[in-house]
Amino acid sequence: MLRFLTAGESHGMALAVIVEGLPAGLSLTAAEIEEELARRRLGFGRGPRMRFEVDKVTILAGIRHERTLGSPLAVEIANTEWPKWSEEMSPGPGSASKPLTKPRPGHADLAGMQKYGFSDARNVLERASARETAARVVAGCAAKALLARLGIGVVSHVVAIGDESAPSSSRPLPDDLSAVDSSPVRCLDVAASERMVACIKAAAKDGDSLGGVAEVLAYGVPPGLGSYVHWDRRLDALVAQALMSIQAVKAVEIGDGVSSAALRGSVAHDAIAWDAASGEFHRRTDHAGGIEGGVSTGGLISARAFMKPLATLNRPVLETVDTETKEPALSFKERTDVTAVPAMGVVAESMLALVLASEALRKFGGDSVVEVVANCRSFIERLSEPLAGPVTERGSDPGEPPSRAQA
Repeated sequence: MLRFLTAGESHGMALAVIVEGLPAGLSLTAAEIEEELARRRLGFGRGPRMRFEVDKVTILAGIRHERTLGSPLAVEIANTEWPKWSEEMSPGPGSASKPLTKPRPGHADLAGMQKYGFSDARNVLERASARETAARVVAGCAAKALLARLGIGVVSHVVAIGDESAPSSSRPLPDDLSAVDSSPVRCLDVAASERMVACIKAAAKDGDSLGGVAEVLAYGVPPGLGSYVHWDRRLDALVAQALMSIQAVKAVEIGDGVSSAALRGSVAHDAIAWDAASGEFHRRTDHAGGIEGGVSTGGLISARAFMKPLATLNRPVLETVDTETKEPALSFKERTDVTAVPAMGVVAESMLALVLASEALRKFGGDSVVEVVANCRSFIERLSEPLAGPVTERGSDPGEPPSRAQA
């Protein structure tokens, strides 16, 4: 399985991530990681900081000559703005500006201050910031590299911003990733993209923010990932938790989860068919989003992450209370975006990739990439063989007591 841990604050010296469980022999370079991080800065509606926030990556451990070693991967993402914040965010002696005491509704500010007993919201917002997702994208880049060796591709696209949405039929393939990223809002449908841009411009003019929806898709996932045996290993639950962990995401839908609640069972489920040519079972539709009973079916995995409008606005209108004076106030303002939905889609790719890579390693095992790939290929080849029938000979089933003769 994969495990990863991120560390760092939004305006701290650097972000860091440690990824444990990567098999040896996986090709991964700093340039590839930086290219993936650049995708996270995409999207019309992002603030001006995206123009000068360059993610400089340093691989500290776990890779030699561009190949993973099987040991933990450690990566640092330097903060190019650190000189401006070295006093404010110094881990040693330093000078701090006036404490932030007017917490923002919809942010972690007040709840974090209450949880840890802080009098300054900056102690909360620096870690609660979505800047932390840059470290997740690094981990996700490694996960994607592993999935690619298993024939699995992950891609995301924006399907809604504000009250503008794209047609449900507009779904990208992994090869369409560059076309999606070339859209100003990472939406494959040109007309919908234009409407979303106009919606963002209108919100920006009002000093407001917008939420939206990103869909993330995984192609080529074999059946059998996840579990129906353990509640905490159900694949749809793992995907939902991973996507819900992204800052400002407040809902997740797997497949047609929301709309199917209003349908009858006779039309809500995916009929099963046998393809003799390929020797595979397949579903004729994709209502379940490629997961049934907590286990991948071998079909397209689809999930949607619903992001609320950002809690920091470019005009002071959100009412709060000054935690020091207890007087009514307007919430403070940090640098912000009008919307971050396009970037959230890139982070969603990383989170889905991390879940799938972890479950693939749990299923197939192996200390090297060669071994993992071979185990996966062997499993897939066996899928075309007849499923095991019922045991009829008494005593041949391990669950049956032995016969008198065997005893």
